[in-house]
Amino acid sequence: MSPMTGQKEAKLKWMLDQLPHGHLIDTRTLKRHDIDRKLAHKYIESGWLEPVVRGLYRRPNPSGNDTNWRTVVRSLQHIMDYSSIVGGRTALEEQGLSHYLKLGGDPVVHLYGARHPTWLKRLGGETTYILHGSGLFSDQTREHAKVETSAGSILCSSPERAVLEMLDELPSAESFHIVDTAFESLTSARPNRLTELLQRCRSVKVKRLFFVFADRHAHAWRKYIDRDAFDLGKGDRALVHGGRLHPLYRITVPEDLLPAADEGTLDA
Repeated sequence: MSPMTGQKEAKLKWMLDQLPHGHLIDTRTLKRHDIDRKLAHKYIESGWLEPVVRGLYRRPNPSGNDTNWRTVVRSLQHIMDYSSIVGGRTALEEQGLSHYLKLGGDPVVHLYGARHPTWLKRLGGETTYILHGSGLFSDQTREHAKVETSAGSILCSSPERAVLEMLDELPSAESFHIVDTAFESLTSARPNRLTELLQRCRSVKVKRLFFVFADRHAHAWRKYIDRDAFDLGKGDRALVHGGRLHPLYRITVPEDLLPAADEGTLDA
């Protein structure tokens, strides 16, 4: 066997070992392992790869099933080493809260990270990928939860982080009702984790809204979080058109989120 043949076989073995059937790999990752487009084309001709969209390939699936979003995410995280982590509402759904949050219809997957591949927007199919940056918190430390799925394990934001990510989407891209049901289900949230996240959170809006909902549901962990330990900013914040100003956290919210004992609060 010539050295060139041995190198080619080693490259193919690496790819087949790393890439389960139905999983994805892009040209960036192949190039990092010295597999150029010409060699990738030979893999296509041999049936080891199939093209998906420009710059993206899949190892053929003998079952013929389409690649679902969990397989896409697992490919991103475990094969291509992108920073894309499932977060927000999707992370809460994947950790057993779908009874509260899932509304049916085509999947919407929220991904958070410093870098996402551009081909996610070109995949087509039923899934919509909503791509978020990593600027909500003051550092890149992430609170991962490993969730087992039919495609294998994927990394999600912890429930504590995911609910803050949801708050950041209010009111334009998330529903107050859905966030309210998410808080209702957070009976086992960890106060130390929430405290760390709130200290690193850059958004005054998110921190004020967190306490609006935390006070409203009054789970056992609420008494361990001191609101005076956080910078909640100064002045009133208008958030909801036609809403009411929360008397304590000075941010406008739908009227049904005001404290029950509140009387005569100011209009926004």
